[in-house]
Amino acid sequence: FTKQSKTRREGIFKALVYGTSIVLIYVTFGLVFTAAMGPLGLNDLSTNLWMNLIFFGIFVLFAFSFLGAFEIQLPSSLVNLMDKHADRGGYIGIFFMAFTLVLVSFSCTGPIVGSILISSAGGELVKPVLGMFSFGLAFAIPFTLFAIFPEWMQRLPKSGGWLNTVKVVLGFLELALAFKFLSIADLVYHWGILDRDIFLAIWIVIFSALGLYLLGKIRLPHDSKMELLGVPRLLLALVTFTFVVYMIPGLWGAPLKLLSGYLPPIATQQFSLTGSTATNETTTSSTEVVLYGDLLKIPHSIPGFFDYEQALAAAKREGKPLLIDFTGHGCVNCRKMEENVWVDPQVIKRLKEDFVMVALYIDERLELPESKWYTSSYDDKVKKTLGKQNADFQITRFNNNAQPYYVILDHQEQLLATPRGYDTDIASFVSFLEGAKAKFQAKK
Repeated sequence: FTKQSKTRREGIFKALVYGTSIVLIYVTFGLVFTAAMGPLGLNDLSTNLWMNLIFFGIFVLFAFSFLGAFEIQLPSSLVNLMDKHADRGGYIGIFFMAFTLVLVSFSCTGPIVGSILISSAGGELVKPVLGMFSFGLAFAIPFTLFAIFPEWMQRLPKSGGWLNTVKVVLGFLELALAFKFLSIADLVYHWGILDRDIFLAIWIVIFSALGLYLLGKIRLPHDSKMELLGVPRLLLALVTFTFVVYMIPGLWGAPLKLLSGYLPPIATQQFSLTGSTATNETTTSSTEVVLYGDLLKIPHSIPGFFDYEQALAAAKREGKPLLIDFTGHGCVNCRKMEENVWVDPQVIKRLKEDFVMVALYIDERLELPESKWYTSSYDDKVKKTLGKQNADFQITRFNNNAQPYYVILDHQEQLLATPRGYDTDIASFVSFLEGAKAKFQAKK
């Protein structure tokens, strides 16, 4: 840019156009993806069986590529086409230079971009776009700076063994993250093959292998022989083994709050030192059968329901306000709330004693009897599954489609407090519960 420009100022401006083009390409991709899927489609995609299995396979594929098994490249014809347009000159040429960079770097950025789009597709349309903007900006900044200050290129370390080490570390991380997608499919479809302790065992093995690799005990293809162990590599190995040690107590039921939301729910834990194990039973203060209680769970032995009408009837019978928890099997922030906020003694006591809770899973795939099907007034589509009906109820009744979302109603189904979403401030959540309870008592 500096050589092709008449002035230094023009060269800097062209470099900025180059960086801005990179960001715009990623943001445009996020917008197209979001618009194509729609608000409900995003959540469907994030919990869809085949999409999660496909992304599990893709992440494993990329992991093996990073570990050195093979190289992944986009078709050369596509890259050459963009490169040809980049030779046109002017600002259009600069845009296609940016496009060529995005395509060429696909083998490294593809898994990250896919992860951003899928993991952020939890119902909020803005998240995928913001995610792509953030990634595009971080990706564009160094290339823009190098375009403005080309002399910096001379100071870059030469590619070699250290760069392959970076790829291998990313490969181990990709392999670990792949199991998050498999876990979502397992939870949504109730397979029960990847419970919390099994998931932790897999991660412990993967990160132990990463630690051994960093110490030079494992060598992979393309690795150069390591004569000495550098201090940065040793420190990274120590951090990795510290993480492994942190996870080990989780095999016996420790909460592991730092990983809440990424691990399967603690309710799936099969073994605990306290003697409690995962069950499909949900308790209530009455002897009635809880609808869908054989499939769904509320953590921490909190009594509750999974059907709105049944829960409302119980709230009237017990003289308590109704707390609706719009949640999901694949909802990361829902797990964070449950394992960081709900476990607090001030919160869990109130949840168990002062409210009747109903957990409405918006991604539950259980198909209901045809007699319960209905056509939504929101999108004119027939809602056949429990999750679709719960999601439609949240949108049409409360004009919201993000999870978690907490709503407290009285017996006339009127709001007792302003509904709230994800917020791990315990004091604020206690105030939310207390305020609703006080208003309910005043109404009585």
